[in-house]
Amino acid sequence: MKILLIYSSKTGNTKKVAEGIYKILPEGSVLAPVEDNVNPEEFDLIIIGFWVDKGIADEKARKYMKNIKGKKIGLFGTLGAYPDSEHAKKSMRRTKEIVEYENEIVGEFLCQGKIDSKLTKNFEKLPPNHPHAMTEETRKRHEEASKHPNEDDIEKAQSVFKDLIYSL
Repeated sequence: MKILLIYSSKTGNTKKVAEGIYKILPEGSVLAPVEDNVNPEEFDLIIIGFWVDKGIADEKARKYMKNIKGKKIGLFGTLGAYPDSEHAKKSMRRTKEIVEYENEIVGEFLCQGKIDSKLTKNFEKLPPNHPHAMTEETRKRHEEASKHPNEDDIEKAQSVFKDLIYSL
C-alpha cells in the first residue's frame, strides 16, 4: 500500500503531529507539506493534516483536498479549542464534507495545538460582549493549548493511524 501523508501547518503544530504519524508508517510512505502539491493519484491512502481556521480546515489544505478523487482518506487536525468540544466536532464534520463524496474517509484525529500569539492578542482587543473576547475561560483554554501537541497527543495520533493501516 502506497501512503501519502500531506499536511498544512501555520505554527508548526500540524507538522509536529504529521512527523509523529510518519514514524509509524510503512517504509516507502511519503511525507510532504501541502505546498509540494504531491500528485495524489499515485497513492492508495492519503492522510491529510490541517489546522482549523474559522471552523474548517485551512485554505491550503482545503484546496488540496478538492483535487482528490477515489481514494481512502485519513484526516487529522490541530486547533486551539478542546478536541472534544462542539466546535472541534463541527470543524471535523465540515472538513470531511470536502472529501467524503468522492472518497472514503477511513480515519480521523483531532488534537489541541498552540494558538498563534497574534490571534491571542487580537482576542484581547475585542470588546467584552464579542463572542471571541478574551474571557477567563478563553485565557485558560489558550494556556492549555500552549502545551499541545504533546507526546500524549502524538501517541494517540500514531495509535489511530497504526490501527487504521493494519485494518485496511
